Amino acid sequence: MERLQKIIAQAGIASRRKSEQLIRDGLVQVNGEIVKELGVKADPAVDIITVNGQKINSEKKIYLIMNKVKGVITSLEDPQGRKTILDFLPGIKERVYPIGRLDYDTEGLLLLTNDGEFANMLTHPSYQVPKTYHATVKGVPHGTLLEKLANGVELEDGMTAPARVEYHDVDTEKKVATISITIYEGRNRQVRRMFAAIGHEVTLLKRVQYGDVTLQQLRRGKFRHLHQFEIESLLMFANKTHKVHN
Repeated sequence: MERLQKIIAQAGIASRRKSEQLIRDGLVQVNGEIVKELGVKADPAVDIITVNGQKINSEKKIYLIMNKVKGVITSLEDPQGRKTILDFLPGIKERVYPIGRLDYDTEGLLLLTNDGEFANMLTHPSYQVPKTYHATVKGVPHGTLLEKLANGVELEDGMTAPARVEYHDVDTEKKVATISITIYEGRNRQVRRMFAAIGHEVTLLKRVQYGDVTLQQLRRGKFRHLHQFEIESLLMFANKTHKVHN
């Protein structure tokens, strides 16, 4: 038995807070009866639960990690007919969706799930789960510029939060550098815009770590199920950072 708002959130319909509001608004029914109290519990495997007239399906929760390649849309469909992440998930019958996004030209670690509450914990700004990228840029940024990135830079949508930044690889002959940067936010194209703000264009961007989870030996374009210890690690990380910042 679970609280209704948790069941709704896990189904990916809304966040826990919005799920509570749906209940208060009388839009949730259990076995044909409207429920407006937040403390009510139900069993999604037995009870018929509807939200705004739509039945909640009790799917087995799955958690995936993918090594996304460039030129793929982090979406379930694309009106322009480009390849999406679904083209790289053979055998997965459940309707999963990405936890956060990687843009068309960015590759690397992408998490997917059908567990709405889990996804919300990893993406909501209050949880501040770290994400690490390797950004290859034109030129070799001076250490003072990396320090500026670490302290935060002004973008069109405001100052970025502090980040961890360090050299990963430097090729002085080719005049390129790969910088390891860990951010705690999830703004649109944030890493690319941060480097543009210090005058260094990103030519290749790859996410290599999410919380404590890494790609390990996962090949490009492939996926696997997360291990239980990885799921638990991500949840523990989210809960830890949430407590620290609240």
